[in-house]
Amino acid sequence: MQRPASNTPGPRYPVQTERLLLRPFVPDDLDSVHAWQSRPDVVRYLYGEVRSRDEVTEFLRLRARTTWPRVEGDVLGLAVVRRDSGEVIGDVNLGWLSARHRQGEIGFVFNPEHHGNGFATEAATAVLRLGFRVLGLHRVIGRCDARNTASAAVMERLGMRREAHFRHDEVFKGEWGDQYVYAVLDDEFP
Repeated sequence: MQRPASNTPGPRYPVQTERLLLRPFVPDDLDSVHAWQSRPDVVRYLYGEVRSRDEVTEFLRLRARTTWPRVEGDVLGLAVVRRDSGEVIGDVNLGWLSARHRQGEIGFVFNPEHHGNGFATEAATAVLRLGFRVLGLHRVIGRCDARNTASAAVMERLGMRREAHFRHDEVFKGEWGDQYVYAVLDDEFP
């Protein structure tokens, strides 16, 4: 079955917020991205393990392939850049889960050196806006390990409601894990 394609041209990059620029990843982002993807504390709640420089190079190559979701299943991953320093401090993404049901999923990972400043909330707000206003999504979910209180707090600040707490829904890094699922609808998003 053919998946419907998006007719929207996507945003002009960089997308600007008060303190951040969001843009597609480029090869020059290697050092900044490796700085957090090589940290065990960052990947603790993510699928996969710490990445070598070669693995981050491949990650950047794959991220650069999708600059806007064109078909269901595409994932847009954007570099989060501080406007004041030009430093790449995070990765925020929007996956197109279902064209028919206008569903998407948001995710984010940030360098811990920049935690506690509201950058994740600011970047995720901009990406949710793109999902609702440009891609035309009706519902966007976010998922996190139930122990990842920082990510859960970001989703709550975004106005997302916790819709599920799946207990022991998968073996994650060698142990049973719980997962929270959050969601927000287009008419609930400011």
